[in-house]
Amino acid sequence: MEDQTVRTGWVGGTLGGHLARRLVQVGVRDVFTVPGDFNLTLLDHLIAEPGLTNVGCCNELNAGYAADGYARARGVGACVVTFTVGGLSVINAVAGAYSESLPLICIVGGPNSNDYGSGRVLHHTIGLADFSQELRCFQTVTCFQAVVNDLENAHELIDTAISTAIKESKPVYISVSCNLPGVPHPTFRNEPVPFFLAPKVSNQMGLEAAVEAAAEFLNKAVKPCLLEDPN
Repeated sequence: MEDQTVRTGWVGGTLGGHLARRLVQVGVRDVFTVPGDFNLTLLDHLIAEPGLTNVGCCNELNAGYAADGYARARGVGACVVTFTVGGLSVINAVAGAYSESLPLICIVGGPNSNDYGSGRVLHHTIGLADFSQELRCFQTVTCFQAVVNDLENAHELIDTAISTAIKESKPVYISVSCNLPGVPHPTFRNEPVPFFLAPKVSNQMGLEAAVEAAAEFLNKAVKPCLLEDPN
């Protein structure tokens, strides 16, 4: 019998399958990852998506910069790391993507949903029973933050985060509790992406006029110097 916990196209699919499908729908084909005990189940479900290729990285900062480059080339990038020890490692790359206005989807495998409010001190933290430490760090370098520790609003949080990254052209932060990726829920249906991604259309006449003006200016320059800006 087929294992439905890793399927992404059945009515009432899993959280991990829903997230994987949404990444594919917005154009992500390669996701840059560093495995850790908080994200292993999530990675299993991302790898199970036929449209996604897992690209393992040697550390989180490499994964973040790889996703940065991917976003520049493909329009949107994604990386997956583990809680706090991974998140604080990748945050420098996320900050760079924020300053460069790149839609980078940073996904973190978070604590078990049952541990929230328990007062427990978890490993990979700075020794305090406060799971919002990482979130507060990301609030200044992302345009939206989603902490997914409840299946009831997981669908809405994931869709809002991804759509906001695309619309704002900025990084977003998605934390997914480690015990939830394989759990099915009726909201995780195989439906089209709920937001419209309008293609960017260039003004051909304006471009031609700009090229002619720039060429004329450079031809008259004695010592021309070009400075490129990605924006």
